Amino acid sequence: MNKIKLFCFPFAGGSAAAFNPFKTQLDPSIQLQPIELAGRGRRIREPLYNSISEIVEDMFKIIRPELSPGPYAFFGHSMGSVVAFELTYKIRQEGLPEPVHIFFSGRGAPHMPRDEKKKYHLMSDEEFKQEMIELGGTSREFFEHPELMEVFLPLLRGDLKVNETYQYSEKKAKLDSPITVFHGKKDEEVTMEEISEWSVHTNRGCDINVFEGGHFFLNEEAPVISKIINRALIGASQ
Repeated sequence: MNKIKLFCFPFAGGSAAAFNPFKTQLDPSIQLQPIELAGRGRRIREPLYNSISEIVEDMFKIIRPELSPGPYAFFGHSMGSVVAFELTYKIRQEGLPEPVHIFFSGRGAPHMPRDEKKKYHLMSDEEFKQEMIELGGTSREFFEHPELMEVFLPLLRGDLKVNETYQYSEKKAKLDSPITVFHGKKDEEVTMEEISEWSVHTNRGCDINVFEGGHFFLNEEAPVISKIINRALIGASQ
């Protein structure tokens, strides 16, 4: 039996390590493959991205050799959802096999207007710090270490700029992959309307799952999310 590869794309400021909680939760038939973006982890010395399209081109180069043979799926959280979405169309454009399933998490459908959303990358350092703490992705103690901030702040601001300046372009056809969407009920960044609109982007089914947490619900909900992933992917590797 071929294992199904699950390529995972992190949120703004996140690294491949963000998906570590899923390592022991997924079925043995699923091969977890978190992808490291430039500027963090083992790629920390590489220059940061200027756009979603740059990330997509980079991700395509990395995973292209692994797209066949064998099935694969995508999982993206927040900014990673946009990357997974646009990367799927890049793969289609290149005539390569598309993912058998896509999991979009913590992000509204890409075509929904974002003009009224907060522009974190334009905030002052103090305002930015407070907003990041309230969002839940970064602890207050983290901002008390200047040596960490010197590295992490430009990375986080850069990712947020990339995410917040993303412009959706109309697609000629819908995705042929079934999709599953994860949403935190207390996530003030995303509305249920924006979540439900993911369904217009697929010719297949769209399963929406809502959790009690905020924007960063991945860690505490990893066991439940893993069960949903297992249910969606077991059998797809046959």
